[in-house]
Amino acid sequence: MVKKVVLFILIGWLLGACDATKSSSSIKKSTANTIPKDQYNKNINKDVIKYTDPKEVVWEEEQAVESEEIPVSLKIQNIVEIAKSFHGTPYRLGGTTQKGMDCSGLVYVSFKEEDILLPRSSHEIAKQGIKISLDQVTVGDLLFFKTNGRKQINHVGLVVDVYPGKVLFIHSSTSQGVIISSLDETYWHRAFAEARRII
Repeated sequence: MVKKVVLFILIGWLLGACDATKSSSSIKKSTANTIPKDQYNKNINKDVIKYTDPKEVVWEEEQAVESEEIPVSLKIQNIVEIAKSFHGTPYRLGGTTQKGMDCSGLVYVSFKEEDILLPRSSHEIAKQGIKISLDQVTVGDLLFFKTNGRKQINHVGLVVDVYPGKVLFIHSSTSQGVIISSLDETYWHRAFAEARRII
C-alpha cells in the first residue's frame, strides 16, 4: 500500500514537472520577438528568457524605426544643407570636393548623400526627374541654364529658397566658385532654360 502511495506521488510530481516545462516554453515563445528593449533586463524571469537565442529577439523599437522611411522633406533639407556646406568652394572643372568643384559636381555630391545617383554633366542631369514650370519650383528643385549663347544646357543650380517673385539657387560659377544667386538677376534670368524635380 505504501509503495502504491509513493508511486502515485511520484507520477503526480512528474506530471507537474512536465506542465511546468510546457508553461515555461510557451512563455519563452510568446516573449521572443516582442520584448521591449528597455524591459529586457527588467521584470522578466531570467530562467525563462536565458534560453532564447538573441538572434531571434527583434526589439520593438528597432523594428518600428526600420519600417519607417525618411520623409522626402528631410531628404531635400539634407541635400540643400550639403550643398550649402560647399559655399565658397573654388570652381574646378570635374571637381567634387572642398578643394574645388563644378556646377554638376555640386549637385552630384549633394544628391549622393541621399543615395540618389545623378550623371556628372548638367545636360545629362537635365534628363532626370520631371520637368516643372517656374511657378511650381520649390526648395530642392534644379534649375538649368544655357550660358554664353549655347544651344545645349551647360549649367545647373539647386534651389535653396523661394520667395514671392524670387528664387535663390546655389551653384558653382566659373568666376566665383560656389555661390548663391537669384534667378531674377538679369544674366541668370536670360540664361534660364528649364526647371526639373528629382525627388
